[in-house]
Amino acid sequence: MSGAEHIVIYHTSDIHARLGFGSRLATLVEPGALLVDSGDALAGSSVFYVRDERVIHDLAHAPYSALAVGNREFHYLHRLFLARARKLPAPLVCSNLIDVWRREPVFERALVVRAGNTDVRILALLVPQYRAGSGWEKIFGWRFLAPDIALAEMLGGAQPMPTIVLSHLGLDADRHVAQRWPQLAAILGGHTHETLAQPDIINNIPIAHPGAYASHVGRLELIVENGSTRIGAYELMPLS
Repeated sequence: MSGAEHIVIYHTSDIHARLGFGSRLATLVEPGALLVDSGDALAGSSVFYVRDERVIHDLAHAPYSALAVGNREFHYLHRLFLARARKLPAPLVCSNLIDVWRREPVFERALVVRAGNTDVRILALLVPQYRAGSGWEKIFGWRFLAPDIALAEMLGGAQPMPTIVLSHLGLDADRHVAQRWPQLAAILGGHTHETLAQPDIINNIPIAHPGAYASHVGRLELIVENGSTRIGAYELMPLS
């Protein structure tokens, strides 16, 4: 298979402050592979702030490259959201959240990382907490975009590299995204705590959900060749 590049991505989601998984991930993730999380790793919530997030020690022990903003990472108050992000060992990513007040950035809307010999673009989607233009937007300064609106902005024009979405929308919504956006390389999801032994494949896009509470990590291999991406292999691996 001359000219083909192989990308390996490990994926967790909905850890919900379970402990003890970091050392296992540190031994599993091989050099050159990506490790990402699709949100809700923490104990806090969008309204409740925990000063001592013990799970951060596990997250820091594992080689995470990106963490999606889930309900547990997001906070309505900017100062607490920022304080939470500063403690995390990898960048937060959220593509459908806008700070209309333009305060100090808490997260990236898109992130480019290196996987082996290939650049990979990471987007992330969070379940909107209220409609754009809501009164809550005027109170807190956060604007939630519908996933399709955010993806139309982020995926406009030619895609120079494989793009994966870390989704905190749930499995049904991920299937909708795959139907609408065939240029995506993969959707790595969470939020609804499904555990898929093998990814759903829609529009040639693998949709992987590894389950909750640090029980498993998904290992996805993608093959990039001649400007297109396809799934090579997938394994759901126990962490406990």
